[in-house]
Amino acid sequence: MVKINCEKCVGCGLCAEDCIAQNIKVGEKAAVKGECLQCGHCVAVCPKNAVSIPDYDMDDVEEYQEDSFKLDPNNVLHAIKFRRSIRSYQEEKVSRRKLELLAQAGRYTATAVNNQGSYFVFVQDELDELKDRVWRYIDGIEERDGVKDAALAPYIRFNRRRKENLADDFLFRNAPAVLFITSDWPLDAGLAAQNIESMAVSLGMGVLYNGYLARIAEADEDVKKWLGIEGKPVKACMLLGYPARTYVRTAPRKEPNVIWK
Repeated sequence: MVKINCEKCVGCGLCAEDCIAQNIKVGEKAAVKGECLQCGHCVAVCPKNAVSIPDYDMDDVEEYQEDSFKLDPNNVLHAIKFRRSIRSYQEEKVSRRKLELLAQAGRYTATAVNNQGSYFVFVQDELDELKDRVWRYIDGIEERDGVKDAALAPYIRFNRRRKENLADDFLFRNAPAVLFITSDWPLDAGLAAQNIESMAVSLGMGVLYNGYLARIAEADEDVKKWLGIEGKPVKACMLLGYPARTYVRTAPRKEPNVIWK
């Protein structure tokens, strides 16, 4: 629930104007009318810092500082153009501190109706066990189902390649860490993954969006239970680590399909 500090409030009405839930009324002072989305817009817009949401850690709120918050548009576009899908990784593990920064990038991503319901499951210390569980599941696909689901057929091919050469791991690609993201709204996971990638790149890392691994995790309820997300839909998966190759320029792209009206 939103709280208004009446000693600080000057009744400017900015909080009410920016409240999507129309949960704030303003007379001489602002006052809360009822339930809200707890999106925090009222907290962010108040010029007197008179609004708080006790359900959140208000010590985590930061005042806007132009030199550290504002993005240079040229740098942003260069970062987007230069990003690459990383399929070869160094053996170096990712520190817990850096993984926590990735989680923060996901945490602050926009979500539908501010549900903030995504789960971020980082697997690094127990990655070998995850691999064993995934490949065991794939081993049994033909035996169990005779590949009734055509979407699972490629996994048999991946598994055969791996058995011929253990270094040829098409799913995990020797990345030191894997991230699974769940969300009830598919776009929530996708938006979070993009922000997480941007943070990863800023930390000298790279990622690979891995739809194959996301689908196999979603198909195997035992894997989901082991990950701690039983009953939750896996909507995104990313391999994480330090790139084994160095890129020295951007890659070309087709002209965009844009319609102006």
